[in-house]
Amino acid sequence: MFTLHTRDTAPAAARPTLDAVARKFGRLPAAVGLMAGSPELLTGFLAANASFEASSLDPVQREVVVLTVATRNGCHLCVAMHTATLVRSGADDTLVRALRCGEPLPDHRLEALRRFTLAVLDHAGAVPEAELRAFLDAGHEPRGALDVVLGVGTYTISTFANRLTKAPVDPQFAAYA
Repeated sequence: MFTLHTRDTAPAAARPTLDAVARKFGRLPAAVGLMAGSPELLTGFLAANASFEASSLDPVQREVVVLTVATRNGCHLCVAMHTATLVRSGADDTLVRALRCGEPLPDHRLEALRRFTLAVLDHAGAVPEAELRAFLDAGHEPRGALDVVLGVGTYTISTFANRLTKAPVDPQFAAYA
């Protein structure tokens, strides 16, 4: 039902974006080729992702948010890709395993981040005061709470699009699927 686009088959409006992604990664990921069926979806996701990457959260914190959303939403592609990102960055195996299984994290501050991310998802953003307070008491800033919302929105787009289109796990991430 959904076309796995290449630069040649994609709608004209998606082609510059596909070219930029292919230059950045040296290839065109399948999920991107599938999102290209809606140039607006593709552009919107990539813009939101760039904003999330520039947020106040550090790289490990961003991956905690992403993997929490990915596991909650059942996106096997996202779980594989972001597991690979954490493993390649040298993250502790216990952290990676816990994130993939939806279990408490060994680091108190990262666990507060994971729980807050779940609260944002569970309450559609209307996080109970006690859960927000627990996040802040763990040493996070109010801006971090807003950046979690950005990450949840960004990766809800990604996980929903990947599940809808049945985007396959790229071979380079197969070991993490």
